[in-house]
Amino acid sequence: MSGPHWFSWFRPPAARSARWVEVKGRQPMKNRTLAAAAAIACLLTMATLTAAPASAAPRDDADYFEEYFPAGDGLNTLHADVLRPAGLADDVRTPVILTVSPYLNHSGSTVDYDPGAEGPHDRFYDFLDLTKILDKGYTYVMVDLPGFGGSSGCNDWGGNREQGAVKAAVEWAASQPWSTGRVGMIGKSYDAWTGLMGMAQDPDGLAAVVSMEPVFSGYNYLYNNGVRFLNSVATPALFQAIDAKPGSLNDSPEYHVNGAPQTWCYGVNLGMQQQDQPEAAFWLERDLLRAARGSETPLFLTQGLLEANTKPDAAFDFFNGLDGQANRAWYGQFDHVRGWETTADGSRVQTGRDVDVFVDQMMRFFDHHVKGVPAKEAPTRAEPAIEVQDNLGRYRAEDAWPPADAAMLWSDLNAGSYADDNGNQATGDAVETGQGAWSISQPMPHTTWLAGEPVLKVRANAPAPRTNLVGLTYDIAPDGTARLINRGTYLLRGSGEQVATFELYGQDWVLQEGHRLGVLVTGSDSNWWTHVPTGTTVTVASASIGLPFLHQDRKRFLDGGSTPRLEQHLEQTAPVTEQTIEDTERTFRLPPRLRGGR
Repeated sequence: MSGPHWFSWFRPPAARSARWVEVKGRQPMKNRTLAAAAAIACLLTMATLTAAPASAAPRDDADYFEEYFPAGDGLNTLHADVLRPAGLADDVRTPVILTVSPYLNHSGSTVDYDPGAEGPHDRFYDFLDLTKILDKGYTYVMVDLPGFGGSSGCNDWGGNREQGAVKAAVEWAASQPWSTGRVGMIGKSYDAWTGLMGMAQDPDGLAAVVSMEPVFSGYNYLYNNGVRFLNSVATPALFQAIDAKPGSLNDSPEYHVNGAPQTWCYGVNLGMQQQDQPEAAFWLERDLLRAARGSETPLFLTQGLLEANTKPDAAFDFFNGLDGQANRAWYGQFDHVRGWETTADGSRVQTGRDVDVFVDQMMRFFDHHVKGVPAKEAPTRAEPAIEVQDNLGRYRAEDAWPPADAAMLWSDLNAGSYADDNGNQATGDAVETGQGAWSISQPMPHTTWLAGEPVLKVRANAPAPRTNLVGLTYDIAPDGTARLINRGTYLLRGSGEQVATFELYGQDWVLQEGHRLGVLVTGSDSNWWTHVPTGTTVTVASASIGLPFLHQDRKRFLDGGSTPRLEQHLEQTAPVTEQTIEDTERTFRLPPRLRGGR
């Protein structure tokens, strides 16, 4: 019962008549009870009698088949959906684009469930449609992470089990008789994280990675310096639910048996992810900044500077820690979107640039590094290493970010105090906005330009352990309207006097002449983090901030414009009164007028 044919008897007639390529040599199932297989087979047989008709061929440009192969841990088996160029002979070798993901279950991406769905999942059909990679001679492979879809095992939030599965998937795809041995990876969010796992694992055959809005560290996604995001509880629970979800009624018994949930790990995952110490062994295992440092696999990265999901706090350290000269990045004023994504009505591109700009760059990147197209025909190496967008909506080219001429200028801040009561929020007109110790600069004597990650240093006296500390910076217009530039937080774990030094989220922000820069040291940003307040008053004995100011002007810009997310952000303001400015103004160290221009 373990070959490629036994399950086809249970596929409904519509599915059997679709284009379906049966492939010899499928890995047999791991030891399972025959009773379980028979029971599922019977259930599927009965269910399909009343299920909605299955879809026809998955795509007109593809021949589709499923495969199972070892996960590399000696225990589990991974499931793959493979899309080959339509009509191409089995022995014709092609380069491979691979997605390894928790979101490829044939019945739905997350907790949605379509009992009549037919594989494969269409998560990246937009990528296939825009790039025409199947017509261009690539094979596209989708592999379920352990515990998800048709893969056995259990999820472990980016740990060794998932990292090892990514390595196994790349090496399996590279070793197939229909593969040239060169594999590129693509994904967004979690399956962008798996691309970075591939870089950390350095499997044979991995030639390039396109990673859009990834996770860089499992800890950083759920916590910021000890302070929780709301999803620190909700997200772990969600992924256990996704793991437990079965395939559709049209899936084979092999798919269901192999992907049957192993519920022993759910409580373990939930418990381990509640550790808020970044140095815990659980989190160090999931820290790709260390694991991927020095990687020479070419990376094309996108990171939204206004991300509310996969925040930018580790993006620049990760990218700048890589070796090689072929890495590329887009840093823009967008949120959790794909490089080609449009608004729901299709009227605007979320990145503020034409769809073709990103798609063409991405395909030149894949064509050169994965397909082996000569640099003259796929000049990805001639394109800017980094394309970054400022708060005015302008894209420009940079060799590095933060740029080489961004100098950290330190300014002392006011002493003061704040209430650790979860009573402050970064923006809004409510009375809760702007509570804490303010320091507001003199008006800018000329245009200044921040490009990088500010560093805040606070010497605080906390009456109780586990006290919250938040730093916020603002662009304050002459009328007192303040717009958030940077934010960051830190958990003061001890009591008494202590010093906290931490980075705020990076930004690329132009401050116009006459505007002021404001820094607020406070106990919460309740719009962003889930603080557990101590109810105490914290004394700020002293504080200082390092601000990364450009010294050279930029006058040449790339095609592109404002984004929907930037416009939303600029509308989210905070009021600063004249009295607050008068009471808290102090002289900041500012750069000279921007020089020259390039």
